[in-house]
Amino acid sequence: MDPFDSNVAANLPRNMIENSMFEEEPDVVDLAKDSAAFPTFPALDPDEVVYEPRSSRLLVRGLGENDMDEDDEDCESSARLLGMSFMNRSSAHRSSSFPYTRQAPPRSCSRPSARTTVVCVLFLVIVASMTMVLYFLPGCTFTKAGCRKTNKTTPFEPVYPLSTNGKLFPWAQFRLPRSVRPLSYDLTLSPDLNNMTFTGRTVITMSVLHNTKIIVLHSAHLNITKATFKLGDQETRDVTVLEYQPRQQIAVQFSEEMKAGQYCVLTLDYSASLSHTYDGFYNSSYIHKDGKKRVLAATQFEPLSARKAFPCFDEPAFKATFLIKISRKPNYMTLSNMPQAKSTQLSNGLMQDEFEKTSVNMSTYLVAFIVADFTPISKNVSETLVSVYSVPEKKEHTDYALYTASKLLEFYNNFFEINYPLKKLDLVAIPDFLAGAMENWGLITFRETTLLVGNQSSPLEKQLVASVIAHELAHQWFGNLVTMSWWNDLWLNEGFATYMQYMSLQKVFPQLDIGNLFLAVRFRALDKDALNSSHAVSTEVNNPEQVEEMFDSVSYEKGASILMMLNAWLPGEQQFRKGIIQYLKQFSGLNTDTEDLWNSLTQVSVSAQHHNVSEMMRSWTSQKGFPLVTVSRKGGQVTLTQEHFLLTSDKATYSSSLWNIPVTYVTDNCSLGHDCIQMFNLKTKSGTLELPESVKWLKLNYKNTGFYIVHYGDEGWAALKDALSSNVHVLTQEDRASLIHNIFALSRLGRVSFYQVLNLLTYMSNETESSPVTEALLQLNVIYRLLDKRQEDSLVSRMKYYILDRFGSLMDKQTWGEEESVSKQELRSALLGSACSLNQENCIQQAKALFKQYDQSNGTSRIPGDLQQVVFTVAAQSNEDWVTLLHMYHTVTYDAEKRKMLRGLASTQDARHIVWILKAGLRGDIIQTQELPLVISTVCNGFAGYLFAWDFIQENWDRLIEKFPLGSYAIQTIINSATSQFSTQAHLDQVQGFFSSLKERGSQMRSVQEALENIRLNQRWMDKNLPTLQKWL
Repeated sequence: MDPFDSNVAANLPRNMIENSMFEEEPDVVDLAKDSAAFPTFPALDPDEVVYEPRSSRLLVRGLGENDMDEDDEDCESSARLLGMSFMNRSSAHRSSSFPYTRQAPPRSCSRPSARTTVVCVLFLVIVASMTMVLYFLPGCTFTKAGCRKTNKTTPFEPVYPLSTNGKLFPWAQFRLPRSVRPLSYDLTLSPDLNNMTFTGRTVITMSVLHNTKIIVLHSAHLNITKATFKLGDQETRDVTVLEYQPRQQIAVQFSEEMKAGQYCVLTLDYSASLSHTYDGFYNSSYIHKDGKKRVLAATQFEPLSARKAFPCFDEPAFKATFLIKISRKPNYMTLSNMPQAKSTQLSNGLMQDEFEKTSVNMSTYLVAFIVADFTPISKNVSETLVSVYSVPEKKEHTDYALYTASKLLEFYNNFFEINYPLKKLDLVAIPDFLAGAMENWGLITFRETTLLVGNQSSPLEKQLVASVIAHELAHQWFGNLVTMSWWNDLWLNEGFATYMQYMSLQKVFPQLDIGNLFLAVRFRALDKDALNSSHAVSTEVNNPEQVEEMFDSVSYEKGASILMMLNAWLPGEQQFRKGIIQYLKQFSGLNTDTEDLWNSLTQVSVSAQHHNVSEMMRSWTSQKGFPLVTVSRKGGQVTLTQEHFLLTSDKATYSSSLWNIPVTYVTDNCSLGHDCIQMFNLKTKSGTLELPESVKWLKLNYKNTGFYIVHYGDEGWAALKDALSSNVHVLTQEDRASLIHNIFALSRLGRVSFYQVLNLLTYMSNETESSPVTEALLQLNVIYRLLDKRQEDSLVSRMKYYILDRFGSLMDKQTWGEEESVSKQELRSALLGSACSLNQENCIQQAKALFKQYDQSNGTSRIPGDLQQVVFTVAAQSNEDWVTLLHMYHTVTYDAEKRKMLRGLASTQDARHIVWILKAGLRGDIIQTQELPLVISTVCNGFAGYLFAWDFIQENWDRLIEKFPLGSYAIQTIINSATSQFSTQAHLDQVQGFFSSLKERGSQMRSVQEALENIRLNQRWMDKNLPTLQKWL
């Protein structure tokens, strides 16, 4: 960036423009560069840290870990100020001696001799150097007394921000100091559901770890009315609480130091409003079957919202015990992490429920409590009372959840060889809940759609519920018993829970056929991680926005994928299990980082080849992305070469990253059984393996258990295509699906032509399995929608013809009755969904007939669960049926069906209906606001809706980030949905301009960078492949 105004720079010689960028004011000190001029200071005390406000950033640079991030505006203004001050100083102080002072040229002059020129230049350089020395040296250098010696022991006096009361706040970092540690919390809460407020008292007992004069903790939107403090045996005294709202921190400051080893108690009384968003202690409601509105209050604290319900040390590493008391009306009930100990009648007519003190140390984000009128069903499992709670009229939909949770709890107790540590385990369906579920210890909360299923529900609907329950129960060990130290290692919680959810269901409920779903989410994780805007599995987290953004596919699905890869690499079925049991037992009740996990797995290793797990796995967690393995073959010699698979690749982002890749492969000699797998470790840029020359083809990454993509070269792809054309079952369905995914990814990268993609798909006429068909349809539909949004009408019609021609016979074979097989339901749903979206006549007629029958049956007729989405989407394209569907949405009580109706309503191509449903989702009266991300993503799929949705987001951005935190998964979904089908420069400029204008209201989010990158990639793919599509379709 040019640091000068253009008219000033134009008048400067080239070398002056370049050099002056590094000239600085004499009072501007760059400590990072000029270490010789200033002493090295000792490490700061844990409670003393430099706070560098925005206005001071030009004065002090290079303070290491205390530097604060700068935005582009800061950089530009700094550069301009330095450059302009140099110019001013040049004219004021150096007019007579500086060699670059511009003077009017004489009318005529003679050329000086070479000797004269050299002497003059030397003279001018000496004069200029002396001038600069005199200018920069302090005046005291030439005095009799001389300069004072630099104090080499005293650090900078910290500069602190101001509290809300105008006093200095004694802490200046995002992370809390480690001087004190909470031991226990005694919480008393009194919610008022009539006025949507609550009061509370928090008593925190702490241990002093380091001498300190301050206690700093978190509090957000709490009005603290009284604070008292007691140190050891001293008298309790009132104290003043300082608050710094930008970091949601409060502090108590003392005149005398507390000493390490002492104990103290801080008591805080406060009041607050119940949150109207989906975090903290928030209000919710539902309509009872009598038509009346019922209100309730529930909590959602992960990641940073426990501080909105009670003052606390709201970081994962500050574990403590909790004793909780909650008052309520007699017709309500309360729930918390522990069983209820007693209930007391209060003088004001309310009841106060007191819960047992937690028998385990917990992080604050796992605390939970609910005030509602829910109804439970219960069962004793391995000395634990397992209960499922719901609103009374949905009690009949809780049986499957109780059965599933009971089975999975028994499995995890045995698998981990550590019994679930609490006396009870509640699973609660909350009417208003943004996340899918939350693993609060002993009180797991869910959306109704992820916990409740009817007896007549389809296996696909049961698969969803079982999957979410399995994930949250796995967290009771991974996340609750052993917790990551900080949010940078969130994957230790979420990656493990995701892997265990799929692994446990394959063992406990094989009929749910969860493998296809796990394969599909691994493909999507690869797609996301191929972007330059991705991040390492374990990455730096320095502000609330970054914490929220860690809840993404990298932490969840990529984390699970690399664990699956590790399990497949380790010898024997039990090796991985032994390692994680070792990890859980060694760190039970503690906090860990990624290296602790790898060390535990290394300790139980029995093979020299697999000894150092840390060495292998560090390459997968410490750098973003994944490798592309390219295969080249000469006779029996196969060379494997690895490089970073990076869709946005240029010299600036070139990566020389290497991975330790456990390559698996099969050949035409043996390709289907587990015994066929051969292994090769690729640690370097390239490696060579030997094969018999008689081998016709090889397929790498058996069943896609590795997190990498493979390019086989022209001959290799041709050989695999020929093999599949001859016998589709020569490879497993997972391997066939991974070939399809990989070749589309390589086309997006530009390594294969789209002709090669279409050539591989010629084998699909013989394909009948779910995974390859659904992956191919997904990829083709992405291209179809891009063409549709670009209004390439002739290509849209040709792509439609191509899909129907390639898959039409398989579409026609699908039935419209009940189907028990999960994989057949997945296949049918994908095929008929595509057929109807492409307006295939037979599909449209069947769907309309089913909807009419359903509408006229008065609830006696039922649409199969896997076909409901197709039927409701077709119905919504008719104005009359859209109104009918909206009426059904109002009256239906079964949540899974209700959500499919909502997606159907949002798929309309009627402009007035689109505008209505977007506004209704934002209002939250008819359509719950928690469903707005789903509404927007569905609207964006249609040609009529995607521009409406983008306009809607721009107009309502401030309201959106009031309801959903910046960086949250909901905001990520909204941004991705609205922009993922843009592929023109005009749209790129528009998206870039909008988000740039937001500044601190969202411009720096990773999801914004991802959106811009995706638009550029769409644009690049279209520019490159439109001619090919026109030729070959």
